Amino acid sequence: MFAKQRQLLTEMIDVARLQAELGQVFPSADERKRLLAQIRRVRANVECPHNESHVLSFIVELFRLKPEVEGVIVETGCYKGGSTAKISLAASILGRDLVVFDSFEGLPENQEPHDSSLLGHSIKGWFDRGNFAGALEEVRHNVETYGDIRPVRFVKGWFDDTMPGFTETICAAYLDVDLAASTRTCLKYLYPRLAPGGVLMSQDGDFPLVVDVFRDREFWEDEVGFPMPVVEGLGTKKILKIVKPAGVGSLAPA
Repeated sequence: MFAKQRQLLTEMIDVARLQAELGQVFPSADERKRLLAQIRRVRANVECPHNESHVLSFIVELFRLKPEVEGVIVETGCYKGGSTAKISLAASILGRDLVVFDSFEGLPENQEPHDSSLLGHSIKGWFDRGNFAGALEEVRHNVETYGDIRPVRFVKGWFDDTMPGFTETICAAYLDVDLAASTRTCLKYLYPRLAPGGVLMSQDGDFPLVVDVFRDREFWEDEVGFPMPVVEGLGTKKILKIVKPAGVGSLAPA
């Protein structure tokens, strides 16, 4: 009981802090209030397994991006489109495209032995094949109704099939993929395309197998092709953040 109350209080504090930070980087107070009202409307009407602070932290980072950081916004894993709708509103204000990767069939077949979250609760059975499925038509409807569909492009399919052919520069990426294997695929194909100064965030920082991927220096060097970056929150927070160093570079669009 007390643990649940602590979590709710922490979430309230995080949301208030992020709203204040958004006020420091947002174009105008009226627009900020309108955006926050639209985000609340999304949550009231679309099933969102994430906390309000999770996607809001990414939206704050989007508005912090320097104008010279080029590229599209990428989201991987969108479930029923609640996070997509929220991010689409920010993308529209910023004039950036939002590219959404998802199978729209739920999680793939896997044998990953997920047991407990780093936060202490059981996650056994959470990530079975087909869980967290949202049909493309449902996601599109939710974004059209509660977000802004204009900057959004959907890429349907398993990440291993769709990401190798993706050639665009990325300014920011938001990963909500649950599995260690999916995290490896996203980092392998998306981090090289992240612009210097761009940001990559993961919502899965409380899953031990995902943390192991982010900590794997050999994976970063041998498969991603970059030195392991500084990962803020690694092993301590649910939301992980990487800001790509200015001198690292990115792959040019094909």
